[in-house]
Amino acid sequence: MSIDQQLLRRPSRRLQVGTVAVGDGAPVSVQSMTTTVTVDVDATLRQIAELTAAGCDIVRVAVPSQDDADALPAITAKSPIPVIADIHFQPKYVFAALDAGCAGVRVNPGNIKRFDDKVGEIAQAAAQAGVPIRIGVNAGSLDQRLLAKHGRVTPEALVESALWECSLFEEHGFGDIKISVKHHDPLVVIAAYRLLAAKCDYPLHLGVTEAGPPPQGTIKSAVAFGVLLSEGIGDTIRVSLSAPPVQEVIEGAHVLASLGLRPRRLEIVSCPGCGRLQVDLYRLTEQVQAAFDGFPHPLRVAVMGCVVNGPGEAREADLGVSAGNGKGQIFVKGEIVDTVAEHLIVETLLEHALALTTAGQPAPA
Repeated sequence: MSIDQQLLRRPSRRLQVGTVAVGDGAPVSVQSMTTTVTVDVDATLRQIAELTAAGCDIVRVAVPSQDDADALPAITAKSPIPVIADIHFQPKYVFAALDAGCAGVRVNPGNIKRFDDKVGEIAQAAAQAGVPIRIGVNAGSLDQRLLAKHGRVTPEALVESALWECSLFEEHGFGDIKISVKHHDPLVVIAAYRLLAAKCDYPLHLGVTEAGPPPQGTIKSAVAFGVLLSEGIGDTIRVSLSAPPVQEVIEGAHVLASLGLRPRRLEIVSCPGCGRLQVDLYRLTEQVQAAFDGFPHPLRVAVMGCVVNGPGEAREADLGVSAGNGKGQIFVKGEIVDTVAEHLIVETLLEHALALTTAGQPAPA
C-alpha cells in the first residue's frame, strides 16, 4: 500500500476547476500565479506554458485593470491549464472573467466591501457558468472590523472572515466555493486550517502568504503543508515564493511527492558528509543531479560516500553508488552490478538508469 492510500483525506465537497477536480479525494493539485502583466497576452501565455511543463495544474492571473480583463479571453482560449482570475475591489472584473471563460475566480473578503451589494449577481453568474469561487483571506488585508474584534490577526479571525463571506454566497444558494486562510507564520496557518477544516466541508487551498525567498519560503510552506496534508487537510496548494513562479511549482510538487501524494520523479538520496568521506561527495551529488535533470521516469538514486550507511542506502534505491578510494560500487535494485573508477560513476549510473527504465521496472511508490 502506498503512502497516499494510508493518509486519510478530510471529507469535502468536490469542485471542478476547468479540467481539474478539487476536493472529495481528488489528487492534491499544485497552483502558481503568473508574474507577467496580464494584458501582455504573449508573455503571460509563455509563462503559463513554462509552469505547465514544470507540473502546474492550475494557474492564477491578476486582473487589476480593464485592460487585463480584456486580455482574459485570449489567455483562457490558449492556456493548456485552467486559469483563475484574481479579483480585488472591482466586481465588474468578476463578470468579465466569467464571460472570458476563466475556470475560477478568487476574491478577498478584506477587499470585498464594494462587492457586498453584488454577491447575488456574482453567485447567479458563477452558477450559470459552472465556475467555482475561491474565498481567499490574507492576513495582510483582513477586514478592519475583524481586526478590531480580535485585536490582531488570529486563526479565529481568518476563519471568521472566510466563513462570513461564504455565508453571503450561501444566502443565494451558491456553494461551489473553496477557501484559503493565509498568513506568513506557518504555525498560524496550521491552526487556522485545522479550525476551518472542523467548521466546514468546503475544499481548502493551502498557502503561506508572503513566505519570502527560498529557502526560507520553501521551508515555511513545507512545514505548514507537511503537517496539514499529513492530517488529510488540503486539496490544492501554492508555495508562495519571492522567486520565479516555476520554482513554486517545482517545490510544491516535491512537497506532495515527499508525502506520497504525487508520483516521485527524480529523488536523490545522499548523505550529508562527515570525516569518513573518501570522495568529493558534494561535487558528485551535483553531477548526478545535473545528469538526471529532466529524466522522464521516476527514479530514486542514492549517492553515498562511506561504508557506514552507503551500501545499505544504495540498496534501498532504484540505483545508487557507494563511492570512495577513487572508485564506486554501482547498485541496481539492491544488487552490486559494477565497480567503476570515480570519473565513470555518473555515466555508468545513467547507462543503468536507461537500461532499468527500458526494461519497464518502475521505481517504488
